[in-house]
Amino acid sequence: MKYAGLGVGAAAASALGLPVNAKVAANQGQPPSKPAQTEVTDKSGKRLAAGGEIVWTKIAKKAAPADVTVDPAKPAQTILGFGAAFTDASCFTLSRLGDSDRASLLQTMFGQEQHALSMGRIPMGASDYSTAAYSYDDGAADPELKRFSIDHDRDYILPTLRAALSANPDLFLFASPWSPPGWMKYSNSMLGGNIRPENIPTYARYFQKFVEAYATSGVNLRAVTTQNEVDADQGGRMPACPWPEEDEERLVVALGPLLEASGTKIWTLDHNYNLFGRALDQLSRPRFKKYVNTVAWHGYVGSPEMMGKVKEKFPDVEMHWTEGGDDYKSGDYLTNWSKWGATFAGILANGPQSITMWNLALDEHGRPNIGPFDCGGLVQIHSQTKEITQTGLYWALVHHARAFRRGAVIVASHDPNGDAAAVNGALISQPASSSTVTATPNSVVASRVYHTAAKNPDGWLVLVLTNPGDAKEVTVVCGGQTAKIALTADSITTLRWS
Repeated sequence: MKYAGLGVGAAAASALGLPVNAKVAANQGQPPSKPAQTEVTDKSGKRLAAGGEIVWTKIAKKAAPADVTVDPAKPAQTILGFGAAFTDASCFTLSRLGDSDRASLLQTMFGQEQHALSMGRIPMGASDYSTAAYSYDDGAADPELKRFSIDHDRDYILPTLRAALSANPDLFLFASPWSPPGWMKYSNSMLGGNIRPENIPTYARYFQKFVEAYATSGVNLRAVTTQNEVDADQGGRMPACPWPEEDEERLVVALGPLLEASGTKIWTLDHNYNLFGRALDQLSRPRFKKYVNTVAWHGYVGSPEMMGKVKEKFPDVEMHWTEGGDDYKSGDYLTNWSKWGATFAGILANGPQSITMWNLALDEHGRPNIGPFDCGGLVQIHSQTKEITQTGLYWALVHHARAFRRGAVIVASHDPNGDAAAVNGALISQPASSSTVTATPNSVVASRVYHTAAKNPDGWLVLVLTNPGDAKEVTVVCGGQTAKIALTADSITTLRWS
């Protein structure tokens, strides 16, 4: 399917400047003028397959309520994009492919005429998905950071990032640290433990040097988060560093002035929905809010409507969903696109402007991995045969990436189920255990159809419908017209019309 008007690069050059809540032109409420194009992924083997056109007709006077009503006159957030994390493990896994195979895969994933991913998260030093634990200043205490170097990243991380940027020059990249260098911490190790408060100013300069070194290497970082999972220590089993609120505020106040020249934004939290109270408290503090206007969320604990509590209190705050993924041992790992389609509907109903998944690529055993979890990659690359397998999560993500382009405005869509808090469909509850590695729903209601609608920069409306159950026919209403859509079983269907 070709998309007109993809040239949003100039507008996206300062992508964080996209409006959070965009106005919708008055003519968006007009009836559809053309049949809807469709694109389908389902268990029959279809993957982003072009379907038949859907014809719109006038609504009959005594027609039954529609299954989904799209209301373009009610806009919400503006989309920045969809993507995944360029972990050390992911970049190492991709580096084991031949040059042409790697370039082809990245072009397919990030090319805007193909699968259209446009977000990337970069661990700032080692995460649990690394070949080894490392920082950019290992060894004895070095308060002047004379030893600082990103040489570790020059082998396969920076080349992978540059290849992805070649596929999509407008790729939005942000970085997250899992731990300061061990010598900055009470534990003298990257594996858990808090930073010594007296080292916070030095750590702020460490951030600055990282952003500047990456820029010199041809990779510009649009944002950094203060810490991956500010409230997690992980029992010393992996790189981690808990941050009390007062210490994170000290870091923000020290870091803010250092990043002003580069224009790199600071995002807070980078952790689960259930920590919304912490975000509310921090954003209420003028010293903190001066440098931070964005909350990053993970989907492992809590439920998406918790994000809405922050949005309600601070309407101007931007929000991004920055981590979630699958267990490669799950029986439905390769086919669970409907679970993820339902999850994305719940996320987008509550304000985030982007969705970035966990590892971009891992092998068939979820490796390399120095941590305790069994996460799977967005794509799986066999360690011996180098065969590339796309997962269920992959197909769900690229359906949304192709549908909702950078600058798209999410608009209201309603169904008869009566979820008072749901603008775009069901709000999905998340697992209650912090040790859970996946951010998939506890349950998906098979009889429901989950939905998200938007208007793209090219002027076309899009609607993504996720049907986790049996085949069914649904009616969609927009602008006084209606259409009948036959949804195949266990499917995601994108409709696009003007």
